[in-house]
Amino acid sequence: MSIPKKRPYNSESRQAQSQKTKNRILASAKMLFESKGFEKVTIEEIAQEAQVSSPSIYSIFQSKRGVLLGLMDEALQPEQFEALVEQGKKEKCPRRRLEITASIARQLYDAEKAQLSFLRGASILDPVFKGLEIERERRRHHRQKETVEAMASEMAFTDNLSLSKIRDILWAFTGRDLYRMLVVERGWSSDEYEMWLADLLIQTLLSKPLHQIMKI
Repeated sequence: MSIPKKRPYNSESRQAQSQKTKNRILASAKMLFESKGFEKVTIEEIAQEAQVSSPSIYSIFQSKRGVLLGLMDEALQPEQFEALVEQGKKEKCPRRRLEITASIARQLYDAEKAQLSFLRGASILDPVFKGLEIERERRRHHRQKETVEAMASEMAFTDNLSLSKIRDILWAFTGRDLYRMLVVERGWSSDEYEMWLADLLIQTLLSKPLHQIMKI
């Protein structure tokens, strides 16, 4: 009596299927959030729209808050975001590094504005979103550490500020609030915002002699 052979385990196929399920959930959630508002949508409604089970959504995202975080993370394609970050890491000119930092902020918030229009208005005041925003801002502050430390080792920064204050200034100036106030509320173009932000970072953080040398 022959023993039946086991089917080979195809991890790539499972990963591809898992990604398709995740994308379907995110697309369904975005559609429901836009039509009904974040607060009024339930996990069960997302599951029904995406044609998956509620436990599947909890398994992937843990909560509705996790689904929202997934949408925010997908606003700018991971490959595009990582390419921008890598470009900044490889750049040796301090002035150019800060220009790339401003470009990353602009592209990230442009993508979020287009992808997450449903977050305007009452949703922004929701405690769930506020907690999520705090979490994302902590991650952003942490990610900027490598850039700041690399530039500090090259003695690119002004001597008037400590390393911790430089990190805080970079984090604050590249935050969503400035983009929201200038681009969304005051009608600046994204190009104007990026150019202004880059110039602000350069003038505030770089040492005067280096700033003058790199500008020539």
